[in-house]
Amino acid sequence: MIIRMKDGSEREYDAPVTVWKAAQDIGEGLARAACAGEVNGQAVDLRYEITQDCDLRILTFEDEEGRAAFRHTASHILAQAVKRLYPNTRLAIGPAIKDGFYYDFEFESPISNEDLEQIEKEMKKIVEEKEDIRRFTLTREEAMELMRKREEPYKQALIEDLPEGEEISFYEQGEFVDLCAGPHLMNTKSVKAFRLTSIAGAYWRGSEKNKMLTRIYGTAFAKKEELKEYLELLEEAKKRDHRKLGKELGLFALMDEGPGFPFFLPKGMILKNLLIDYWRELHKREGYVEIQTPMLLNRKLWETSGHWDHYRENMYTTRIDDEDFAIKPMNCPGGMLVYKSEPHSYRDLPLRIGELGLVHRHEKSGALHGLMRVRCFTQDDAHIFMTQEQITDEIKGVVRLIDEVYQKFGFRYHVELSTRPEDSIGSDEDWEMATDGLRKALDELKLDYTVNEGDGAFYGPKIDFHLTDSLGRTWQCGTIQLDFQLPMRFEAEYIGADGERHRPIMIHRVVFGSIERFIGILIEHYAGKFPLWLAPVQVKVLPISDKHIDYAKKVTEILKNASIRCEADLRAEKIGYKIRSAQLEKVPYMLIVGQKEEENGTVSVRSREEGDLGEEILKEFIEKTFLNGQD
Repeated sequence: MIIRMKDGSEREYDAPVTVWKAAQDIGEGLARAACAGEVNGQAVDLRYEITQDCDLRILTFEDEEGRAAFRHTASHILAQAVKRLYPNTRLAIGPAIKDGFYYDFEFESPISNEDLEQIEKEMKKIVEEKEDIRRFTLTREEAMELMRKREEPYKQALIEDLPEGEEISFYEQGEFVDLCAGPHLMNTKSVKAFRLTSIAGAYWRGSEKNKMLTRIYGTAFAKKEELKEYLELLEEAKKRDHRKLGKELGLFALMDEGPGFPFFLPKGMILKNLLIDYWRELHKREGYVEIQTPMLLNRKLWETSGHWDHYRENMYTTRIDDEDFAIKPMNCPGGMLVYKSEPHSYRDLPLRIGELGLVHRHEKSGALHGLMRVRCFTQDDAHIFMTQEQITDEIKGVVRLIDEVYQKFGFRYHVELSTRPEDSIGSDEDWEMATDGLRKALDELKLDYTVNEGDGAFYGPKIDFHLTDSLGRTWQCGTIQLDFQLPMRFEAEYIGADGERHRPIMIHRVVFGSIERFIGILIEHYAGKFPLWLAPVQVKVLPISDKHIDYAKKVTEILKNASIRCEADLRAEKIGYKIRSAQLEKVPYMLIVGQKEEENGTVSVRSREEGDLGEEILKEFIEKTFLNGQD
């Protein structure tokens, strides 16, 4: 039996061997670090027995699948601890997630964050007990009987939903047994660095029609140092929470009267309009024209686009004059109507059309999160209509544009190419041509990218840009989607050089994605300390006392005439209080004015980043700080 390793080497065995034994044969260090294995691309337990030739990869905590096995084991330790402390609790599901794990429970009596410490203590006991973790399988009837005896109705419901004939596996550690596909670690002793982080409500199976369960979140790491770093990151993220800073800085409000529909306040509108102005300036330079399409369009349009069949559960609908209408969840069908409103020649192409369209999508209430997940947002859409020969150049142009924007804000990013999903429309030939077009553009730009199989839009493949912020977190923002289907559905045409009618190809693309969400990301990325060009208030003028209010007003007027966004703090407060207030508002510059400054026609400059910069002539401060383009 030949086992081929990831590095290309091969090992020969005369008898079946476990993944664990194969890891030991490679090296004791690797065996100690191993969390799971991957046999012919399938994640398996370390105790899995290999009986024939295969490709084998040993998964450690450094691998995504290895982390998942490690954290999934931690979720089982959590569930075991909860069952010990609260025996009548019912178990739902407990998967590994990106930064940790969670488990959903039905408790007899509510618990709170204060109870997490006691649950953690019990988890530590389970780890110290060094329980071996054993996998076993049962028939459907045996599995149902086991869960009936253990009074686990949610597990019974899960078993009922499994396809007939599918192997039903369980994992056992000590007295604890759980329905689970795995894989898991071999022993509880490995999970030493963990922390329960929060409690939330979660509907069973994500449906508001079902019972509300209690979800306990946690995280786990292979090393205590890594856990410490992550918890410090969480604390920093709390300080940067855009909901908290948005309120403190007077940018936006979230109100019970409009869940998922943010209210932008005056300073927030300044920020939003600055982003929009930048977007317009950039797109004008790149040869885009701007349009605006209606928010409410009839059912026939959405049936033509495919959204009525593929996206209806996310759409808000109404009836007007006995006809179904929907508030637009996307701008593209309206953009198609604009294209079709007049005839086009190949000489018009590529035609780049931009729209800052307000769209509405129904999100479940439990998924709403500040500006990051809302029900109403401004999408910075653009649709490019082109010939097949123009695909690569247009894709490359969009990639360069997105790169320029993200560099402007100091973001690093990585790129994913997402391919055809199961629920899709169009021919194999169209999908292959579209996917190859995106791949060719990325290859010619020499951009590193990963392939995300099956995650494309229902009408075409896409390129996604994932930003990395100052805390190392990633956010999916920019998207480029190549679409052969919508032009065909809408019968869009252009007259070619041959005088014949041809079908244009369409690019859908966003740079910010959602302007609201992008603002949320920027707030957390900068911790509210926006760069000078983006700060809603760039300068705060602070008179030392009431005697200097007139001079402060004069300074403020000069700044405003120079198109500088400024405010004067004329409250009857001490100067130290005013400075602290301006610092809390994260204003880039404070200009302090008193008797000396008034007599000299100067200002005392204080920087948000550098502190006291000394006395300057106002004109020189303006020229140096603003007219010379300093940020």
